[in-house]
Amino acid sequence: MSKSKRFFFQILLWLTVWVILSLGQVSNHRLFSENLLMFGFQVFLIAGLIFYLAEKFLFKKKYVLFLIISILAISICTFIASNLFTPARMPRIDELRHMPRRPPSKFLITLLFLTISYVIATFIETFLFAQKKEEETILIKNENLQTELKLLKSQINPHFLFNSLNNIYALSVIDSDKTQQSISYLSNMLRYVLYECERPLVSLDKEITYIENYIKLFSLKSSKPYPIQTNFSVSDNNLMIAPMLFIPFIENAFKHSNIEKHNGSFIHIAINVTAQHIVFEIENSIPKEKIQKDNVGGIGLENVKKRLSILYPETHRLEINDSKEKFKVMLNIKFIDHA
Repeated sequence: MSKSKRFFFQILLWLTVWVILSLGQVSNHRLFSENLLMFGFQVFLIAGLIFYLAEKFLFKKKYVLFLIISILAISICTFIASNLFTPARMPRIDELRHMPRRPPSKFLITLLFLTISYVIATFIETFLFAQKKEEETILIKNENLQTELKLLKSQINPHFLFNSLNNIYALSVIDSDKTQQSISYLSNMLRYVLYECERPLVSLDKEITYIENYIKLFSLKSSKPYPIQTNFSVSDNNLMIAPMLFIPFIENAFKHSNIEKHNGSFIHIAINVTAQHIVFEIENSIPKEKIQKDNVGGIGLENVKKRLSILYPETHRLEINDSKEKFKVMLNIKFIDHA
């Protein structure tokens, strides 16, 4: 709300108050005319607050200066409004004998009205300023989160591409006839990463297809089937989820399970969907001898943890169990939105 709108709103508020007060009087026009000057000073004080004092002193936390200037302004306006057009008259002696208890002076009444209106105007300005700052803070926070999410996604894509190209290179050495098929899988995966993953949410069906293509692309490296088990129990494939959440865990399993050796190694992947949950589980073997891997990558797990904390701060549970023989991850995401 602009300053002008706030000013007119408060003036309309106090004009309404004066009209309501005048309704209870015998001579409405007399009450209003006698206090017209007081209303004028209300307008003056509120205008000074909204257009100058609040922004210059109050919002910049110069509270002492704001308080001093406000008290001076109210005092001066009260003195002028109560004395300028009200000449003092000395009472006669006979009037003093029969004078009833006098009501509060016009000065005190004017001071009370101007102070109340000024304090209420200050409260309204402070409330609106705090609300505006909160909205700006939320906007900045959302922009920062979106920037961080884009950065995290940009970290995923080169890592995925590097691993996939390595797999195709290894495949071309083993069996050149399967290279064309692997390129087809990679093409579908890249299409998903480049186009679908730009959206905040994707269908679970597309995410599972991506995982299946990833496994097929890897499996082409050997003529023997790898000990990889998958169990995808999905009641509604149109459920929406943030893209590329599961693949870092799958990449980690393929990297550290020594699955190429076949004997004694395994990878189990499961995705189960209920009415309000998606449960992703992956378990892989850990070889007795330490595997020497390249130093490229290593950002996947930390990356997905950060994304989960941003996208599902209160609706996910991540459990990671690392033993001597196997490594297991369980991710439970609640309250999935439908497309």
